[in-house]
Amino acid sequence: MSRRPDSDVRTALIDSAARLFSEAGPAALSARRVAAEADTSTMAIYTHFGSMSELIREIAREGFSRLAQMFTKVEPTDDAVADMAYLGRVYRRNANINRYLYSVMFGGDSLQGFALTEADRQNGRYTLSPVIDCARRCIETGRFRSDDPVLVAHQMWLGVHGTVTLEIGGYLIDPWSASKCFEAQLVSLMVGAGDSLASAVQSVAVSAERFAKWPTPGEDALADDGD
Repeated sequence: MSRRPDSDVRTALIDSAARLFSEAGPAALSARRVAAEADTSTMAIYTHFGSMSELIREIAREGFSRLAQMFTKVEPTDDAVADMAYLGRVYRRNANINRYLYSVMFGGDSLQGFALTEADRQNGRYTLSPVIDCARRCIETGRFRSDDPVLVAHQMWLGVHGTVTLEIGGYLIDPWSASKCFEAQLVSLMVGAGDSLASAVQSVAVSAERFAKWPTPGEDALADDGD
């Protein structure tokens, strides 16, 4: 039995289960193997989560919780479009430093017997609230055309998520690197929402300058070991 604090054991179990799922699929998710990877006992799984299914659901909750915590660090500025691009950068950073959790958060049918519930998905949708608020500001300031801010936020999510998923999967390589594609995608998303090309390019550049001050992956407070 590990002598680590309970909170550390819980986190280790979540990260170990997420890593096993990502690397070996749901068939690898036995209580014995997850416990061994986390350097604890199988009893710890049932103490902290009640069942393996609940542990898998908690991976998704934890992934969105870490994303929500990172979103709270984004302070609104007078440039709402730069803020939107900044939120996209935060989403990308969270996915890259928590890539094992990310694979479970959006696992869908690949989770097989460990399927997420609608309540789990609704929790994930709720995390989009800061993006919706930012979309509303972009519309109110005239940078985006008049539209449903929830729809705009979903369009931003779709665009950033797709790019990041390809990046994590290793599909974006030179000369079309992940960074080059991501920067182009941010501009395209802003223009698609109604911003002018010149203004979008400027605001995306501003967001890059701001984000350069964000802690490096090794300095982030919450991260799995998929850096």
